[in-house]
Order: sequence, then structure tokens, then C-alpha cells
Amino acid sequence: MIKGVLLDYGGTIDTNGLHWGGVLWNSYQKYGVQIDQETFSKAYSFGERALAIHPIVKPEHTFLDTLRLKVEQQFQFLKDNGFQVNSESIELIATDCHLFAKTTVGQAAPVLAQLSKQYPLVMVSNFYGNINSVLNDFGIAAYFNAVVESAVVGVRKPNPAIYQLGVDALQLPAEACVVIGDSYSKDIVPAHEIGCKTIWLNVQGWEETATKTDSVADVEIHDFARVPEEVTKLRS
Repeated sequence: MIKGVLLDYGGTIDTNGLHWGGVLWNSYQKYGVQIDQETFSKAYSFGERALAIHPIVKPEHTFLDTLRLKVEQQFQFLKDNGFQVNSESIELIATDCHLFAKTTVGQAAPVLAQLSKQYPLVMVSNFYGNINSVLNDFGIAAYFNAVVESAVVGVRKPNPAIYQLGVDALQLPAEACVVIGDSYSKDIVPAHEIGCKTIWLNVQGWEETATKTDSVADVEIHDFARVPEEVTKLRS
């Protein structure tokens, strides 16, 4: 019997299963940034590490602010490695990706509203310390009973402990909780390890295998809109 729901944010609610590496790469191509995908991947990883390690993102920053900071770090990596990039593209890419995220979150909002009427919801996210500002800015904060954010709690996925904190916030046994996420290695595996049911939003990964013949996920979906239906099935 499912009594509580834990959700990932980035790549799940804000992109409907598309990895942010892929979303940003598409925007790089749209605005003619002349690099190959392997180089972009290195720049993307550099930017993610920089934002995770250094206090670049502030608690009050919105998602548009965060995207600007991400792309700034990526462009700095490219410049430091001898690539010619136009800094004016930073705002174009950030704005483009923000519009995509805002649209996708808008589509996810009715799903969250439906879920929140039936179950307590907890967000579990690897984020930069500003997830509450992001949720408020996008108008979905009220759907969540609690938020477990890596930068705040000091534990990051794929460590199962971060999902255990989410289960603890629900005050339910893990077996009565279901986790929804887009990353097999960072969401599904650790959630499974602590005993939660899992729904894998498997759409487009970045650096992990897209299909798992030996998947431990209880359910695999390709559209976030399917979540309420699948949670109901698990509940019965």
C-alpha cells in the first residue's frame, strides 16, 4: 500500500525525463556554439562540479539565475581550454532553457496537484541550496510537504541516505513509499536499496545506459503524466 510519494526535481519535473546535459546541448546547437558534444560534456561536468563545490548559487536565486551561472561556468571552461565562444550566447541559452523548463513544469503542475490531494509529497533533489526559491518561482512549492536538498543536508545522490531522509520526513516505512526519478543510478537504485517502490521516468539519459534489461524499477514510464495512474496501480 503506497502512502507517500518522493520525487526528484531536475530531469524529472522540469524536463519530463530529458537529462539537463541534453537540454543544454540542444540549446548550444540552436545558438551556434561551435564545439563538439564530447567537449560540451566536459564543460557541463565542470560547471556542475563548480556549482556543487563553490558557493556560487545563493538561496534566493531563481532557476533563470541558476541557468545563467551554469552556462557562465561552462563558457569559462571552454575559454580556459582555448575555445572561442561569444559571451552574449550565455543569456540566449539560459533564457531558452528557462522557457523550456517553465513550460514543462507548467505541464507537470496538474500532475503534482493531483498527487498532493492523495498523498503527502516530498522532494529529494541534488541541488545548489536554492531549490525552495525555484519551486516558489515556478509556483509548485505548495504541493510538497517537505524538501530534502543535497546542499542543505550534506548528502548527495546516489547515496541512499538522502532518500532515507525523505522517507523519514514522511514518517512512513520505506515499503509504503514510492520514488519517481529520471536517473536509474541516482534515483532508482538507491531508492530500491532502502526498500521503496520505484517509478523510473526513462526518456533520455546522458551518460548512463538508457535501457536496463535487469532493471530493479517496479515501473518504467516515458511521460511524467503517467505517474498518478502508475502510483494507483502500485497502491492496489
